[in-house]
Amino acid sequence: MGTGDAGVAHERQKSIARNSLLIRSLPDHHVDILLGQAVWRSYERGETLFLQEEKAQAIHVVIDGWVKLFRMTPTGAEAVVSVFTRGESFGEAVALKNMPYPVSAEAVTTCEVMHIPSSVFLSLMRRDPEICISILASTFGHLHSLVAQLEQLKAQTGAQRVAEFLLNLSDCSDGACEVTLPYDKMLIAGRLGMKPESLSRAFARLKDAGVTVKRNHAEISDIAQLRDYAESDPAESWSKG
Repeated sequence: MGTGDAGVAHERQKSIARNSLLIRSLPDHHVDILLGQAVWRSYERGETLFLQEEKAQAIHVVIDGWVKLFRMTPTGAEAVVSVFTRGESFGEAVALKNMPYPVSAEAVTTCEVMHIPSSVFLSLMRRDPEICISILASTFGHLHSLVAQLEQLKAQTGAQRVAEFLLNLSDCSDGACEVTLPYDKMLIAGRLGMKPESLSRAFARLKDAGVTVKRNHAEISDIAQLRDYAESDPAESWSKG
């Protein structure tokens, strides 16, 4: 990749970071400071970001790809706690309180992650209390997102929830689009509160809405068509599955 291409790629990374729930709530005059002191890293699928009980020293924002947080049970089994993708942040609480991670983090696809040193964040918070208000706003934003997910569980069919999920991941406002998914579809099922077999049925039903899944890619033939499906009256969608 040439110098010019690298510059364009980094500007793209910064643009995604600026629009993340954590960063977009911050005062503009502090955003450049945070982005300037952040560490930008790429990870291969299966690579570890941090380990359980390791001291937390940064807040993490996913720029591209997928990251899972998991704990090891006493029996040695892996319990997935959460899954994060583009524009989502994690690790805020433990980093700001200087605590060890209660979970491990692993890249489940090739991904790009921005790490903001907690010392930088804390320094800005002490200098400007307005950042503390912004962090509260971000926290409430996370809460509202969870409430919206609960509403979707009740108000939408499984296929509609998957359609909404794909729309949120897409870069396109119209036309055809392709979305990269984890190879392990159980992670998506867990994220959407569905059983793996229910997710498979939902993807099958979305074929009529122009969605084709090939390995870890979902090909959307028409964003507008999929949006219409996601927003249609659930009573109509039940008959479609």
